[in-house]
Amino acid sequence: MATGRNHRPATRSRGIPEATVARLPLYLRALTALSERSVPTVSSEELAAAAGVNSAKLRKDFSYLGSYGTRGVGYDVEYLVYQISRELGLTQDWPVVIVGIGNLGAALAGYGGFASRGFRVAALIDADPAMAGKPVAGIPVQHTDELEKIISDNGVSIGVISTPAGAAQQVCDRLIAAGVTSILNFAPTVLSVPDGVDVRKVDLSIELQILAFHEQRKAGEEAEAAASGATGPARKGPGPDGDLPAVMPA
Repeated sequence: MATGRNHRPATRSRGIPEATVARLPLYLRALTALSERSVPTVSSEELAAAAGVNSAKLRKDFSYLGSYGTRGVGYDVEYLVYQISRELGLTQDWPVVIVGIGNLGAALAGYGGFASRGFRVAALIDADPAMAGKPVAGIPVQHTDELEKIISDNGVSIGVISTPAGAAQQVCDRLIAAGVTSILNFAPTVLSVPDGVDVRKVDLSIELQILAFHEQRKAGEEAEAAASGATGPARKGPGPDGDLPAVMPA
């Protein structure tokens, strides 16, 4: 099986828009669920609803893959799983290192979804000497002194950073210098990287703040609706004398 170092997904060279690439994992998750239920085909409307997008956008996204479905039948589930997996580079083995094995790093190490989606946790790395050799999710933690050797020995091109914010940039720099070209950043800081290195940032606090904004807005709308209901709707149209409104401006 190929490793990640020498193989890159074909999406950019084929001109697939980044917005479409961002939706492909949503389609794959929905299709995988259908496959596990032995569903042979799915319509664009059903798949779009399961993925949380509209069907026109889904059909446009799939046109970039060269997949148009069959009128009256829909899309072949198994073929789409293969097609999207291939585009995302999931038909090969991607060794991943996780740097920073605190509570979050340990949780990531134990996440079972990595292996089923084409990712293999090649190593867990931490700066604390007391962590060295300690098994987490069945994998012994290694010290950061070994970082460059680990990346070289395992052909790693994807690194996950779950360190405190203050250590993240230094770890990032070392990962890139050792040959890592894609980084998933859980540290609460913005990383500076050179051209050719991809960074995806996951900030749980920001996501919660966005949800808080929506909750506050919904609460405000409910309060306005309740106040409107208590005072009654504003009177419109003809007043008691026929053509004149009930209340005339001064």
